[in-house]
Amino acid sequence: MRSSKSSKLLSYLVIASLNVLLASALRMYVPSNEKKCLKEEIHRNIVLTGEYEFSDAIGHSASVHVTDTRGHTLYKRENFPETRGKFAFTADEYDIFEMCITIHAPEHQQKINREVSVVLKHGVEAKNYDDLAKAEKLKPLEVELRRLEDLSDSIVQDFAYMRQREEEMRTTNESTNARVLYLSIFSMLCLLGLATWQVIYLRRYFKAKKLID
Repeated sequence: MRSSKSSKLLSYLVIASLNVLLASALRMYVPSNEKKCLKEEIHRNIVLTGEYEFSDAIGHSASVHVTDTRGHTLYKRENFPETRGKFAFTADEYDIFEMCITIHAPEHQQKINREVSVVLKHGVEAKNYDDLAKAEKLKPLEVELRRLEDLSDSIVQDFAYMRQREEEMRTTNESTNARVLYLSIFSMLCLLGLATWQVIYLRRYFKAKKLID
């Protein structure tokens, strides 16, 4: 009996903790014939899924374009009248991806602000645990534990990535400091050489003018 209650309590705690971390819909208003963009930072080999939904607007259409920092198109859908859609892709490397939404309206119609709802998920959030539960015949608690395990692995990977970035920045910092030191020494040697040359030149000049012996 106690075991059953503790299992249920653990399940509720796991679900509650995970629900806090799940992505929520981002709502915004996009004026007619204008474009709004949002960005998402994704690590290497991470799946990114996106769902978007538009409010009804007669005669209006929309375009959705997802690109990386190099300008490569990862998802593109233009001038569609439907009010919803979705996309998914895997990041080949760490990058910041940009999703741009454009609302198209006929010229004779008055401009409106069309409401757009966007949900972006990546990593654990993008994984379909319902299909996993059916394939492996997992119980609800086992599914939540698997989700929690994946979430823990994701957090560990994030910390490992942050540590790697810290080491890279430290290496770059040390390299920059060394270059600045060498440049400072070189500048001082140049100034010292210039000062020595000026002393020698002035000494010869004064001797030529017989101002000094």
